[in-house]
Amino acid sequence: MEPVAGAHGPAPVRVVLADDEPLLRAGLRTVLQVGGTIRVVAEAGDGDALLAAVDEHRPDVVLADVQMPGIDGLAALRILCARPDAPPAAVLTTFDLDDYVAEALRIGVQGFLLKDAEPEALVRAVRDVAAGGAVLDPRITARLLPRLAAGSAQPASPRPPDLTLRENQVLGLLAAGESNAAIACHLGLAEATVKKYVSALLVKLGAQNRVQAALLAQGWGGG
Repeated sequence: MEPVAGAHGPAPVRVVLADDEPLLRAGLRTVLQVGGTIRVVAEAGDGDALLAAVDEHRPDVVLADVQMPGIDGLAALRILCARPDAPPAAVLTTFDLDDYVAEALRIGVQGFLLKDAEPEALVRAVRDVAAGGAVLDPRITARLLPRLAAGSAQPASPRPPDLTLRENQVLGLLAAGESNAAIACHLGLAEATVKKYVSALLVKLGAQNRVQAALLAQGWGGG
């Protein structure tokens, strides 16, 4: 039976979880579901199974490893992210897979999580991705910035461009992983107005999507 919203709060975030290691999937499933705010509706051990699970279950979020047998996670996410009705996706990675993560960034993945993330951080990240936020583990930000700049058709600015006060406020919240709705609430703006600010920021920053913008902003903040 599918979960429904009720007296105890909104329905859990529905997740399709993909990794080729059954024991890791079992551990992740336990971590994600322990608080009752997330439900793993399907698991997959390769890219083909991932795409089939998404088609069958229509999840709120896809959480996938980038390296799997057959059609690997990255190839499956490339197919998935090209769909107009694709659910938001986050990838699980390790420190030695920077090239995979950089490619995932270019195809439109919204979250980047290290496999050794704290359980609370993993749960929070999945919920943030479901809400439309951009999630970036701060430990991989500096490693990805050079690849982002080198791989962009319009090279991203190596330093912050001139932004208005409001644009800086929006960018700061975006870099913190907030969704448009959350940014609107923080700043007392209409969500449609926030969308316009985000669109303008992408142009000024030379970023392809909000995740790239957040990555750049985190890099500037760390410099």
